[in-house]
Amino acid sequence: MSVSLPLVFVLGVIAWAAIKFLGTRLWVAVVIALFGFWLSQTVLAPVIESGTRSGVDVVNGTNR
Repeated sequence: MSVSLPLVFVLGVIAWAAIKFLGTRLWVAVVIALFGFWLSQTVLAPVIESGTRSGVDVVNGTNR
């Protein structure tokens, strides 16, 4: 049985847990989210996407 979760959902849960249990301030989470949003508009976006996909493939045990 496999369960498929969007990466955005998983990251959202991690952010919520960090705010709730680690005492991370909400403004820090907002700044990190904005940084990711702005970074996605740069020339580094394809490299980051490729690295993320490779990491997810390693975790899932799938090879292309």
